[in-house]
Amino acid sequence: MVAAPDECDGRDAAAKAATMSEIHVFNHHAMATQFQVRIADEDKTYAGQAAQAAFAVTDDLESRLSRFRANSEITQITQLAVGEKLRLSGPVFACLNIARKMENATRGAFSLTAAALKTQPTKPLWSLPANEFTIRCDSGRLEFDLGAIGKGFALDRMAELLREWSCPAFLLVAGGSSILAGNAPANSAGWSCGLGDDHSPQRYRLKNCSLSGSGLAVQGKHILDPRTGLPGTLRHRAWALTDTAAESDALSTAGMILREDEITAVVGKNQDWLVFLQEKENWRHLGQRQMPPEA
Repeated sequence: MVAAPDECDGRDAAAKAATMSEIHVFNHHAMATQFQVRIADEDKTYAGQAAQAAFAVTDDLESRLSRFRANSEITQITQLAVGEKLRLSGPVFACLNIARKMENATRGAFSLTAAALKTQPTKPLWSLPANEFTIRCDSGRLEFDLGAIGKGFALDRMAELLREWSCPAFLLVAGGSSILAGNAPANSAGWSCGLGDDHSPQRYRLKNCSLSGSGLAVQGKHILDPRTGLPGTLRHRAWALTDTAAESDALSTAGMILREDEITAVVGKNQDWLVFLQEKENWRHLGQRQMPPEA
């Protein structure tokens, strides 16, 4: 879990009182969790309109990406026979393309088809033919679970819309596990967010980046190792910080599966990635990205 962002941004009491009225908070239920939009330095009415437009993006994505929707594109993908193709909408193609890149980048520790090993002896194979908005089933039955990337992808799309609405100072939250920060509020170094529970002392000032967490505390051993089909048991929690929420969601999931030397090798190939691991009451980070803790 990622600790809930502070309602204030860490400044002295007078500054907090003066600026809290400029941070408008909106909530919406989607994708089986609570989404929250915080918009700073904007008229409340306009901020509310922008937030509702962002939530509409999330609802549209849920209709396309949910494996629990009978007519979603993800459900239609499961019906493909080997060799068959399905034309995808732009958002779904983009999400699957990111998922494929993250699977390759994490040495297969993140995969949309991890759960398929519960019903099939081997992982199904799929491809996105070049220059086509299609997916092809190469083997098996394409049972996709986007739970480890779908919410992050939705946050990224919401952020794009808020910037189009000229609301660049925002904080987006999906459940307790995914946070995407835009520009910092006026006169602030960033949005104060932490690792762990809501009272975590390990806090960072986030701006234009995403922090996601994966763990066993809420759902138990639900994260499967895509390479074996067995639950990942190396650690109880992992966090990832990247530029986009889709990447941080996928990377935090991989952080639950990979050995420490494997994580080091993965983040070593991308200087914008950082993985946090907890040892008792202490946190360590793997990667070259510098994130000064909150003073």
